[in-house]
Amino acid sequence: MAVQPTRIGLAGLAVMGQNLALNIASKGFPISVYNRTTSKVDETVERAKKEGNLPVYGFHDPESFVNSIQKPRVIIMLVKAGAPVDQTIKTLSAYLEKGDCIVDGGNEWYENTERREKAVSENGFLYLGMGVSGGEEGARNGPSLMPGGSFDAYKNIEDILLKVAAQVRDSGPCVTYIGKGGSGNFVKMVHNGIEYGDMQLIAEAYDVLKSVGKLSNEELHGVFTEWNKGELESFLVEITADIFAIKDDKGDGHLVDKVLDKTGMKGTGKWTVQQAAELSVPSPTIESSLDARFLSGLKDERVQAAKVFKEGELARIWKGGCIIRAIFLDRIKQAYDRNAELANLLVDPDLAYFDSYRRERLPANLVQAQRDYFGAHTYERTDVEGSFHTEWFKIARQSKSNM
Repeated sequence: MAVQPTRIGLAGLAVMGQNLALNIASKGFPISVYNRTTSKVDETVERAKKEGNLPVYGFHDPESFVNSIQKPRVIIMLVKAGAPVDQTIKTLSAYLEKGDCIVDGGNEWYENTERREKAVSENGFLYLGMGVSGGEEGARNGPSLMPGGSFDAYKNIEDILLKVAAQVRDSGPCVTYIGKGGSGNFVKMVHNGIEYGDMQLIAEAYDVLKSVGKLSNEELHGVFTEWNKGELESFLVEITADIFAIKDDKGDGHLVDKVLDKTGMKGTGKWTVQQAAELSVPSPTIESSLDARFLSGLKDERVQAAKVFKEGELARIWKGGCIIRAIFLDRIKQAYDRNAELANLLVDPDLAYFDSYRRERLPANLVQAQRDYFGAHTYERTDVEGSFHTEWFKIARQSKSNM
């Protein structure tokens, strides 16, 4: 327990929360940490000791956690978006005082942030919705930070954010006050949408090199390493090169080939496309990348769709009277006449026009490997049941240091 009040608090100690807490502490700011599952508190404090006796102080109950922080208090939440955020605010608010500040560092829908800012202001609390980008490694060593909401709240935490953010030579800390309301969350949402597009472009380049060019993983590692030295230099190209070099610790070959080609998502890319549509802004690359993620995980949906859309009845009633009536609808009806159990039109020989859908394996395995690399989102394997997480960065760093 801290003898003196700490400078800041952090609630929510999954991978991102732990790493951001350690980052803050490593910059000289004593920090109190709290998690509903108390084992995560102890784990974080233990990590702090191992990583240099960092000033991280753990608390098992919300009251002592809040009371350990100097006034006006600033508490960062890193919990799952949605209901858990509201629950955490409710838990903490019971012990907060007027002028205290809550910062939501998760990927939250910007309108939720605006709703919460208005709600907590009625009790005299300040509120920020802050996008945090850079994954677990960025959270530990320097993320890009996108705070929006109360400007007074931003000024309360600015000294910390300026030191905790990634530092870029010639341009300074990667943080700025974005604006009012949910603007920080909105900007982070757009960032993640762009990220979807970048990852899909890389995956498709990988697909061409592997499927058409027949490059091995060693050759792919060389290509992406070389690309990262020129105008394509970027975090995603760098980690992609790393991924191709990592061997499977459960068997022969490379790990990337064992990652199931089924891409997960947290929703920010979908929100970006929805907002683009609402604002009549074209976003074809992001839309296509979202479609690719949907395609990679469609199996369960196809099974359900087969039960609902048997015998092509919708196609039949759309043949006349409606705007989309067309001769092509006859071909849809005929497809279901041939096979009433048809899971999806795309598997009918006469209508199998979507190459991606017809492929047994998509390059989505690389996208999921990237997601696990930078965000610890886990992945499934092709050969073993369950969810897995690999410390790609540590393995890659060790292999580079041995070269």
